[in-house]
Amino acid sequence: MEEDRRAALVRITGRVQGVCFRAWTRDEAQRLGLTGWVRNERDGSVTALIAGPETAVDTMLHRFWEGPPGASVSTVASEDAPSIHAPAGFQITR
Repeated sequence: MEEDRRAALVRITGRVQGVCFRAWTRDEAQRLGLTGWVRNERDGSVTALIAGPETAVDTMLHRFWEGPPGASVSTVASEDAPSIHAPAGFQITR
């Protein structure tokens, strides 16, 4: 039986730019078998689209609260998103 798939659009705020948050997100997402993308926003936040097995998405949502060394996460806000918008693989975008 195939596990349920889920996609989430996530906005992370705090000290999340200049601390390798995008590269960390890509690496963690790939470890979990997720697809999607991550990018910095002009307001200093980071936005990510993550898609994959529901348990992996849930795990990544919890990991966002930790972030890489040097990060200080204030909020992790997520909303369900259509998984058809997730690319194959995981990309850092601008």
